[in-house]
Amino acid sequence: MRQSAEERKTSETEIKVNLNIDGEGKKNINTGIKFFDHMLEQLAHHACFDLEINVISHDKDNHHIVEDVALTLGTALKNALGDKKGIKRYGEKTLPMDEALVMSVVDISGRVFSKTDVNVKDEKTSDFETVLLAHFFSSFAQAALMTIHIRMLDGTDTHHIIEASFKSFARALKEAVTIDENIKDVVPSTKGVL
Repeated sequence: MRQSAEERKTSETEIKVNLNIDGEGKKNINTGIKFFDHMLEQLAHHACFDLEINVISHDKDNHHIVEDVALTLGTALKNALGDKKGIKRYGEKTLPMDEALVMSVVDISGRVFSKTDVNVKDEKTSDFETVLLAHFFSSFAQAALMTIHIRMLDGTDTHHIIEASFKSFARALKEAVTIDENIKDVVPSTKGVL
């Protein structure tokens, strides 16, 4: 089983993450930000990851919560993948949610890059500040050592755009971490390392 349990403790937050990337989409998530919980539940469900996240926030700052969850979750993914032998490495998904259409493309490459090209007009949706969307994916990429591109192709409703972003990312990530039986003992890189 490819799984990892990670903790991150700072003066701002205490984060615990349990991740099983060969799971069934079971989730138990409590970050203290209702909309963020909903997005992480979508990620777990659509990637078929079993995911537990618990957050204690010392400063009650959503920015620190989102950043530290992303860093801890990204580290858990990196560690659960181990030597990355046999993974497909790349994943892509274009996903609609009503009027919103978002494309996510990922590369579990060992190289860090994140670009979230999403145009939302609202500063908040529910209790989530929309500026934190790009920050989540940037922090996740940093910790997971991967490349993430997310591009909004269409959409007007902020909730739908952000949810389509998380769902398409989850589906792309699921594809990238899937084992390709034809190369199950091979690191998917001509360099021999990711």
